[in-house]
Amino acid sequence: MSTLLPYLSSFFHLPCVTPEEVVRRLREMGDGTRLPGMARYGIATDDALGVSLPRLRGLAKEVGRDHSLALALWDTGIHDARILASMVDEPDKVSEGQMESWVSDLRSWDLCDQCCNNLFRLTPHAWCKVREWCSRDEEFVRRAGFVLLATLAVHDRSSPDQRFAETMRLALKHGRDGRNYVKKAVSWALRQIGKRSLALTAEAIAVALELEAGDDPASRWIAADVLRELRGGQVRKRLMNRER
Repeated sequence: MSTLLPYLSSFFHLPCVTPEEVVRRLREMGDGTRLPGMARYGIATDDALGVSLPRLRGLAKEVGRDHSLALALWDTGIHDARILASMVDEPDKVSEGQMESWVSDLRSWDLCDQCCNNLFRLTPHAWCKVREWCSRDEEFVRRAGFVLLATLAVHDRSSPDQRFAETMRLALKHGRDGRNYVKKAVSWALRQIGKRSLALTAEAIAVALELEAGDDPASRWIAADVLRELRGGQVRKRLMNRER
């Protein structure tokens, strides 16, 4: 029996359950040599350890879903711990208040995108936050609104086309926002909505053409980015094959 103990202990490995242990693991996994490269891509590194996303996903799988742990990890202020928090939180336990608190803390596009894709889109509050956040003035809050819309366009297969068509007007309303992280998110949302169906492709192209006619650089940049992808043959071919 004793010879089986090492095997059994590894097979039934107990996950890290305390925030302190998880942070210790993150510090061990951190790679400071990655930070300059992250900074060149516009990622805030002041509180970052340099843990790669694949390693964060592996740790999240090991830890499992844990709402209390997620809240504690977020409160550390450590960039990597906050990304991990978005991976291990339990969507059905996330309140609107928590979402508002977390989105107000965002200072980096990658954390914004990870929170939207890993967690926010799975909560019961996702759709109401799209409209609220897209209309807010703070750069990363508005980005979160459009990134949330983009991720819903990819993953929410139950919502009808009309729901997405209505939200595209948000791109017209805020397409003049020339802040880099906002305009890229607006483009992302329009492109992902346009790739859901042939009907939405046509509507997204129509919105892009309205933006193209604008007199500001941000609108024209978004339009060019959207039209480049949605007018390409690959998108139309894939959708035609799917809708046959």
